[in-house]
Amino acid sequence: MRQFSVIFKVILCILVQFQVAIADDPYRFYTWVITYGPISPLGTVQQGILINGQFPGPRIDCVTNDNIVLNVINQLDEPFLLTWNGIKQRKNSWQDGVLGTNCPIPPNSNYTYNFQTKDQIGSFTYFPTVGMHRASGGFGALNVYQRPAIPVPYLKPDGDFTLLVGDWYKAGHKALRQILDSGSSLPPPDGLLINGAQSTGFNGDQGKTYLFRISNIGLETSINFRIQGHSLKLVEVEGAHTIQNSYDSLDVHVGQSMAVLVTLNQPSKDYFIVASTRFTDKALTATGILHYSNSNTPASGPLPAEPAGQIDWSMDQARSLRWNLTASAARPNPQGSFHYGTIPTSRSIVLANSAPLIAVKQRYAVNGVSFVIQDTPLKLADNYNIANVFTWDSLSLTPTAGPAILGTPVVRLNLHEFVEIVFQNTETKVQSWHLDGYDFWPVGYGSGAWTESQRSTYNLVDTTSRHTVQVYPNGWSAIFVSLDNQGMWNIRSSMWARQYLGQQFYFRVWTQQQSLANEYTIPSNALRCGKATSILH
Repeated sequence: MRQFSVIFKVILCILVQFQVAIADDPYRFYTWVITYGPISPLGTVQQGILINGQFPGPRIDCVTNDNIVLNVINQLDEPFLLTWNGIKQRKNSWQDGVLGTNCPIPPNSNYTYNFQTKDQIGSFTYFPTVGMHRASGGFGALNVYQRPAIPVPYLKPDGDFTLLVGDWYKAGHKALRQILDSGSSLPPPDGLLINGAQSTGFNGDQGKTYLFRISNIGLETSINFRIQGHSLKLVEVEGAHTIQNSYDSLDVHVGQSMAVLVTLNQPSKDYFIVASTRFTDKALTATGILHYSNSNTPASGPLPAEPAGQIDWSMDQARSLRWNLTASAARPNPQGSFHYGTIPTSRSIVLANSAPLIAVKQRYAVNGVSFVIQDTPLKLADNYNIANVFTWDSLSLTPTAGPAILGTPVVRLNLHEFVEIVFQNTETKVQSWHLDGYDFWPVGYGSGAWTESQRSTYNLVDTTSRHTVQVYPNGWSAIFVSLDNQGMWNIRSSMWARQYLGQQFYFRVWTQQQSLANEYTIPSNALRCGKATSILH
């Protein structure tokens, strides 16, 4: 028996080493071919980035804890990389798909992602992260459904619709990148799309209820979503079940996702679905049709109007999003069993965005540092102790005075810290911030400069967790985050031109006690590039 016990332990160690799921977690295999192809989302032909010939890309439907094995074959003329927006990549920042963790896939080459939707459920997206590829396509939806044993706090809907909404440019990604590289900012977008088109449709039966998953996959613009004559019952925000309040319309900021239940309880006819830009000088609109299956009457009347309120209205709505404390999420325990508001914070970080000129060129910065992307991923440099790729802790954790500088900072934080982060926005445009590897609790929103006295306004009980938070003009947003996921993680503007020109940096969440229980080792197929090119597998 002792011999069998030893053999079992050896096999177990091997399985963990190679990141093999030991439980009954199924594998889903995909092969995606990335190509250019003609698309006409705004009525004129332009070059798009297609996945298996599709724009937008294929939708991934999977289940909590599924293992995703996805072979990406890059047939573009440039390196290519995908990130999985909102997927936490537990212990596995090697699969995050951003330039600080992964080498991009060279032209006429491939890379196979291998990750797990560990302990997650909800509506997510994926998109390209090299240059401005995202402006030409390559994005899509990633929906994670619950395991059969885990109930969701609503009856199974009669259908499930995904809506990818975002601003769009007629110029392709290369032209937009040239504008940014020349030192200019982007002009306003040319249009707004729903699922890659200016108009689309959804069919349903009268009296039935449908789940609509709405994601803002645009480059820079907040949107408002509404359906003529129908209420939107909010049930999920980026993997968290919410108190099921009903809304006439919802603001969805860049990089965010929401899911709503819509009951077809109106007279039998067709109804307008509307998405429109928010807080812009010129409103852009995309429409769809909600078609009742027994309808012979087309949609009529004016399009449902956007909210009369602006920033204050939107901020009030943001505060109204509440966590359903009794609902199970991906795990059987209730969401509210984690009492985030009772945990002492280990440190407070205040991050201020800015739009400086550096060497007479437009850049974007965090606390006075505009991030420079390196040829060598920071994760590889850290793993192999490669010098002169990034600098430790060179970003101040509070806003600084003086001119902005270029740099590649990595901030070191300890595994299992519980941190307060305040995003301070002194600009006149809504910001949107995303943190890879985590969700967090947006405990407060406010106007003006944040001070410690603002903590008295925090929601310490039931704010809904999410992975992307908006920060209103001349305002602040505060989040709590539990650093329970070791790795190298990107914190960035979701507004992609700002990210490209420097509004981002990286956290390294770390402990001296190295263990596969905390973080996986480098994958055997990891690509090497930059200063790591010559390092053997």
